[in-house]
Amino acid sequence: MLKEHNWHQLKDDTAQRLKLLAPYFRDGKIIDAKDTVAVLEAAIRRFDRVNIEGNNQKQADFLAECLCKVDPEKISGLHMVQSSVPLSTHLDLFEKGIAEKLDFAYAGPQDGRLAQLIQQGKIKLGAIHTYLELFSRYFVDLTPRVSLITAFAADKDGNLYTGFNTEDTPVIAEATHFRQGIVIAQVNKIVDKVPRVDIPGDWVNAVIEAPRPFYVEPLFTRDPALITDTHVLMAMMALKGIYAEYGVERINHGIGFFTAAIELLLPTYGEELGLKGKVCTHMVLNPHPTLIPAIESGWIQSVHCFGGELGMEKYVAERPDVFYIGQDGTLRSNRAFAQAAGHYALDMFIGGTLQIDKYGNSSTATASRVSGFGGAPNMGCDAKGRRHVTQSWLKCGEEFNATQQQLIGDMPRGKRLVVQMQETFREKRQPAFVDKLDAWELAEKAGLALPPVMVYADDVTHVLTERRYCPPAPLRRAGAADGGHSRRGGLHRYRPRRRPGANASTTRCGHCANAGRFRHRQTPRQPPDAGGEEYSRFGRVVRRPVQPSCSIP
Repeated sequence: MLKEHNWHQLKDDTAQRLKLLAPYFRDGKIIDAKDTVAVLEAAIRRFDRVNIEGNNQKQADFLAECLCKVDPEKISGLHMVQSSVPLSTHLDLFEKGIAEKLDFAYAGPQDGRLAQLIQQGKIKLGAIHTYLELFSRYFVDLTPRVSLITAFAADKDGNLYTGFNTEDTPVIAEATHFRQGIVIAQVNKIVDKVPRVDIPGDWVNAVIEAPRPFYVEPLFTRDPALITDTHVLMAMMALKGIYAEYGVERINHGIGFFTAAIELLLPTYGEELGLKGKVCTHMVLNPHPTLIPAIESGWIQSVHCFGGELGMEKYVAERPDVFYIGQDGTLRSNRAFAQAAGHYALDMFIGGTLQIDKYGNSSTATASRVSGFGGAPNMGCDAKGRRHVTQSWLKCGEEFNATQQQLIGDMPRGKRLVVQMQETFREKRQPAFVDKLDAWELAEKAGLALPPVMVYADDVTHVLTERRYCPPAPLRRAGAADGGHSRRGGLHRYRPRRRPGANASTTRCGHCANAGRFRHRQTPRQPPDAGGEEYSRFGRVVRRPVQPSCSIP
């Protein structure tokens, strides 16, 4: 006779852990902050998969600090599965031997230290994901056993209010709870009634009021005073050579000064080009300050956000026609939905990178920095499942049909514009264009099956430097037959090899001179509508550069 199988092992194990937590509950699901380390030691077991909510912006920093204080004799070998690792405490877990394996998407300010720990063998790297890829694996083979999340407020029943910074919280909580996992939340404040239920109390096992508000990283915010003439020149090249050429309305801008400059130039140079109402009408990105002039000038009709941006709470609340606002008057951000929108509903991704090879492959993983990719591979690729049509999508597809139709016959299809912006030299005069990406070296040292490439060359439609913009595939040296590129004193000259069946009219290239005369008033030194007097006026009205607090009526 076959032995009866127990189909409730996860549920039984969770019940045992919650039984150990029972003495710490004070009122409903509330636990005192002083008991947090003991609670974590009761809830987590060796070799568990654990998620500490490390977002692009908000951080469960108190829970991360407490996890670093657990006894390594009791808890070790943890497999951390979290989208971002921007705090030093996230990596301290590996230094202390509490965690040993990491699957993530973005490292941000910890990119240098992360690279060192990988090379020292203190971190076993599973993979560098895109956000949506990692979220998807939460529901397949990387479901957290315990998740440590964060919110602005909670009631005693565990209902959470995430307010302006929802970000990853729903996808983490749902994946963990419905696979019989344990969800513990740190909040800024315990209240009688939350203004809006963002996470139902049924999904949350314990709530801890942290001794201080959770940390928020203003990731996308860039100081316009730091935008250089080169940034502005390249922004002008992008606006005239790509935005105007294709009439791109639905866009995602990557992080950095290049795209900040584009946003600030919309009401000035963009207006001169007659692009208002024709480009940048719908965007998926965070609500950062450099969008304000374009919004106030009537360029942007809607913005869906991955997360909130520190200091922009009041401005966003006052623009419900543009942003997605709840009945409580605060932004509802959601990184999973924004990434899905970025993958299927947009016509262009434009952003920077760290290295580009001779074929056009780009990566933010170098020998000394492992920044991760964030959402760039998801938005910087052609969505093969897309079926709806826009003019710019079709126009780009027509230019690539000669190559696409090698696989699908004479069937026409569109293609997303993917633009990689990069100056010829990075910091300390390091060349940005190389024969071989550092990602190969990182893959060897970290034991990865594939080099971590952010955007593959077959998805990139344009590479834009301070010298020119053109398709990258593949970039060749003038007169050479090896498909490589020339490097004279670190300067790389791009000559796209003509695609099969393509002619000169279908190869969109341009030179910096094509951006038009580079007038002084369009530089960030004295921009009337792009970062100067008007921008400051908008800023005084709407920005609150303060540590966020729970705004509870």
